[in-house]
Parts: sequence; structure tokens; C-alpha cells
Amino acid sequence: MTTTAPVPTPVTGPSVLRYGGLIVVMLLSFLLVTAEFLPNGVLTEMAASLGVTPGQAGQTVAVTALAGLLFAPTVGLLLPRLDRRTLLVGAAAAATVSSLVVALVPSLPAILVARFLLGAAISAFWSMSITVAARLASPDRIGRAVMFGSAGVSLATVAGVPLGVALSEALDWRSVFLLVAALTAAIGVAVRVALPPVPPAAASSLGILIDTLRRPGVGSGMIGHVLVVLGHFVAYTYIRLSLERIPDVDAGTIVLMLALFGAGGLVGNILVGMIVDRAFARLAVGGPLVIAVAIAIVLLLPGAVTLVAAAVAVWGFFFASWLIIVNTWVGHRMPDRLEAGGSLMVTGFQLGIVIAASVGGILVDATSVMTVDAIGIALLVVGALLFGLSLRAPRPARA
Repeated sequence: MTTTAPVPTPVTGPSVLRYGGLIVVMLLSFLLVTAEFLPNGVLTEMAASLGVTPGQAGQTVAVTALAGLLFAPTVGLLLPRLDRRTLLVGAAAAATVSSLVVALVPSLPAILVARFLLGAAISAFWSMSITVAARLASPDRIGRAVMFGSAGVSLATVAGVPLGVALSEALDWRSVFLLVAALTAAIGVAVRVALPPVPPAAASSLGILIDTLRRPGVGSGMIGHVLVVLGHFVAYTYIRLSLERIPDVDAGTIVLMLALFGAGGLVGNILVGMIVDRAFARLAVGGPLVIAVAIAIVLLLPGAVTLVAAAVAVWGFFFASWLIIVNTWVGHRMPDRLEAGGSLMVTGFQLGIVIAASVGGILVDATSVMTVDAIGIALLVVGALLFGLSLRAPRPARA
């Protein structure tokens, strides 16, 4: 199905990084991810307040990912002519409304609807992130430009979610969502001011998406990508339940552990961002395998608090850099299909979260968090192997 939009022209970037725009993109990423995964940190309080089980409260993460799964592959098709800067402003507005509803409405069904809106906003942001990065950086620095958006993810885990948990202990979890809504609105204004116009890239038909997926190595790489994300989020969505297995654990220890996850991710963003353009293949295979080992330590050695803390930090280091790795893979393998590749990447990411949060919630309620962690480890290993095989496929010749 084609649109009536003109064929988009390739996005050209400047010879130097435009740091002002990249920092604003990072801040928007920070707030979107904070809103997305804040329920992970306040899961117990949210469930008690709404009168539901932790598994049911975890569906607030699943429905967000479901919206992303539906919207990511279609945003470029539905809005083929819209300037991508304007699209990011709209995403910030939608996320603001979502957090306001979560903060003010006492009904779980209404909150799920609001979280669906947040998922649409997040998928729009990530689907366009490579196109925006290409507008703010030269082609040989696209991995470093993508690092800024991914750094927002790490900042959300090192500061946003742990700070939200701490504030929820001092105030309540609804006040935290209200604060997130106000900050997101402010950053939406900053996006409009700081970013240059970003014309749409080539993703004007469903056929282009399918053709991109059929390219050598792309299909198997995307399957590996889904399994890596699924394996991570099967474990991470219910990380609070895993950490509560630590003997004599309290809320302060859990906040510290979540902060260590984010701190590891922040360091990972910086270090991986510096080398990813030339080492993404090795990182794409080694990273998920290291995450699997880290989750195994959390699963098998809950009494070794220091070792668990180190494992959580390493876990954060490698998963926070996964978006950089996959986006760089898209940029190198699909330079003529940045928006199509970005849409496929986000669709796979959200598919992994949907399955992890929904099926994981059922498994947590029916069995235990230990079962969920073991499944996550297996998925990460298989995902790493598939992604490694995809890298052996020849790249298409550039026009």
C-alpha cells in the first residue's frame, strides 16, 4: 500500500554534531522512558493502591509496549509528509496527557488506556530517532549521535526511576507521575525550539518495510533483536520481585540496586557510544551473553549482596547500550532505509516488551519470579546467537 506523498529525500546531516538538539532529544528520551518503566519501581505500591495483583499492575508496562508494537511500523505510513520535529513535539504532548491521567485517575482500565497513549508516543519517538540523529550528525558519527537518545534511557534508570521510587516513598506514586507530566510538557517546547526541521526519510509504503525486512541478514537480525529484548524484559519488568529475594532487604536497598542498574547503563552508553561504529558486531553478540550471566547471578546467588549489586550494574551497562548497537546496525546495513529500519527496530523492541510483561505477569502469578528469570536467560542466549548469524549475511550494494 503506497501513499500519495512524494518520495522522501535522503536525510543529510551537518559536518559536526549539533549538541544542543542532541541534548534535548536525550532529555525527551529520559522522560519518556522514566514514564514507561516507573511502574517497575513502584509496582508494589501501585498494585496495593489500585487493589490488583503485582502481575496485573505489570500490565501497565505491557499495554504501553502493545501500543508501540501497533504504532511503530505505521507512524511513517500514517504521517508520511509530517516534519519529524513536529512529530516529536506531538509525542511529548501525548506523553504529558498520559502521565496526567495516571496521576489523577483511580481506575486501572483508565490507566491502561493512558498507558496505551504513552506507548504510541514512545514508538513515534524511537521510530524517528535514527532519522533525527542523521539530521544532527554526519554519517560517520551516526552511532555517536544515537548515543544521546540512548543516554536518556540510562539516565531514566540511574536517576528517573530510582528517584521516582524514592519520591513515591516520601509522597506517593501518583505525585511522581504528575511531576513527570509537567517536565515532559516543558521538554516538548524545547524540542520545537532546539531542533531544526527534519524531513521524512524513505518509509513511504508498507512494501518498503517488507522489502527491508527481506534483505539478507535483516530478518534473522530482527528476530535475534526481539529475543534479546524479550529475555531482558522478562526479567527486568519484575526486577523488584527478584531483588526482594535478598535476605533482610528494604526499600533503600532496592532503590540503590535500581540506581546501580542505571549507573551501569550510563557508563555503558558513554563507552559503547565511543566505539560502536566500529565494534557493533562484537558488542551485539557479547552484550546479551553477559546480560544472561548477570541475571543468572541475581537468580542463583541472592544472598551475595555485593555480587548481586555488581551483576545488576553490569546488566544495566550492556542492555542500556543495546539501542545504540541495534540503531548503529540499522545505520550501517540500511543507510538508504533509516526510517524503515528504525520502525522495524522499534516494532521488534515493543513486541519483546509486550510478550515479556504480559506472559511474564501470568508466570509470576502462577509460578515464581525465579521461573521468569530462567526463561529470560535462555532467550538472551538464543537471541545473541541469531543476531551473530545475521551479521554474516552480505550487505546490499549501495546505490
